[in-house]
Amino acid sequence: MAVRLRLQRHGKKGRPFYHIVAADGRAPRDGKLIEKIGTYNPVTNPAEVVLDVDKAVNWLRKGAQPTDTVRSILSFKGVLYRNHLLKGVDKGALTQEQADARYNAWLEQKEAKHETKIKDANLSIKEAEKKRFEEETKIKETRAAAIAKRKKEQLEKLVAEIADAGTEETETEEIEVRTPEGPPKEEVKAEPEAKVKSEAPVTEEKTKKSVPEEKTEKPVAEEKTKESAPEEKAAEPVAVEPVAEKKAEEPKEKTPEEKKDK
Repeated sequence: MAVRLRLQRHGKKGRPFYHIVAADGRAPRDGKLIEKIGTYNPVTNPAEVVLDVDKAVNWLRKGAQPTDTVRSILSFKGVLYRNHLLKGVDKGALTQEQADARYNAWLEQKEAKHETKIKDANLSIKEAEKKRFEEETKIKETRAAAIAKRKKEQLEKLVAEIADAGTEETETEEIEVRTPEGPPKEEVKAEPEAKVKSEAPVTEEKTKKSVPEEKTEKPVAEEKTKESAPEEKAAEPVAVEPVAEKKAEEPKEKTPEEKKDK
C-alpha cells in the first residue's frame, strides 16, 4: 500500500481550508485517511501553516510520498532539511547534536525571514490604506470646494436678484412721485355712473342755494321799479299819444264770418 502525504479540502465556497493528512494513494481526495499531521490556510497573507514536524519526518522516513503542494509546505517548514540531516546522522557523517544545531540555526533564519515578510506585508497594507485614505480626502476636499463654489454662486445670484428688485422698487417709487395726483384714465372710464350720481346731489345743492339768491333779488327789483315809477309818471303825457295813434292805425283783425261773406 502506497501512502501519500496530501491535502484534504475543507472550508466554504471561495474560502478553502486544507488538512495535511497521510492517506492511501488509492482513496479519494476527501475520503478515508490514516493520520492528520497539520493544516494549511491559503486565504491569509502570508499563508498559515500548522505542522507537526516529527510526524511528518516519521512518515517520510517510512517512505510516504508527498504531493507537489505538500512537498513545498514541508520544505517551507524545514521538514525535508531535517530528514536530510537525520540521514547524515544515520550514515555517521554528523552527530545528533550537530544536526540539531544546524536545524535550529536554519529555523531561526527562516523564522526571521518570515517575520520580515509579515511585517512588509502589513506595512504594504497600511501604506495602501493610507494612500486610499489620502485619495478619499482629496476627493472629499474637491467635492467640498465644488459645493462651496456652487453655494457662493447661488448666494451671489440671490444677492443680485434682491438688489435688482430694490432698484426696481425705487424706480417705481420715483415714477409715482413724479406723476400728478388723480385717478388714471381707465378708472374714469370704468366709473362714469358713480360720477353722475355724485354730481346729482351737487346740482341739487346749487339749485337750493340759488333759491334764496332769487328771493334776495326780488326786493332789489321792486326798489328799481319804485324808483322808475315817478319817472314813468312824468313821461306819461309824451308817450301816451303815439301809443294811442299806433293803436288806432293798427287794423282790426277780421272775424271768420266776415271772411266767409267776402
